[in-house]
Amino acid sequence: MAERGRFMDDLAGVAQGAFSAFAGLRDEAEAVFSARVETVIQKLDLVRGEQLAAVQELAANARAGQAAAEAQVAALILRVEALEKQVGAAKVPAVDPITTFPSDPPIITPRDLPGSGSSELPSEFPREFPPTS
Repeated sequence: MAERGRFMDDLAGVAQGAFSAFAGLRDEAEAVFSARVETVIQKLDLVRGEQLAAVQELAANARAGQAAAEAQVAALILRVEALEKQVGAAKVPAVDPITTFPSDPPIITPRDLPGSGSSELPSEFPREFPPTS
């Protein structure tokens, strides 16, 4: 009986070693497979779920910004139309920006500038500059 118990213990040890080796093989196979999948993903230039979610969020923000800008442009168009009605469209000459060129700007020399002895600006020099946005 003792011989049989020792044989079974040896057989159990061999089986345990085999299962342990198979577990190691399984871990190694998983590592190789995941490395291959990662290589394929990089070659195909695929994105991960987190990256896709971030880009989708950016696109949603861009769409919302575009909608807000379109609403603002529509409001400005309405405002311009209302102002044109107040001023009168007949007073505003139609100008083609492609064929119409502004007159040449005045030539200003250093003695014409303020603080150079002359307290007055030339008559063709604008007194106030238009506001810039």
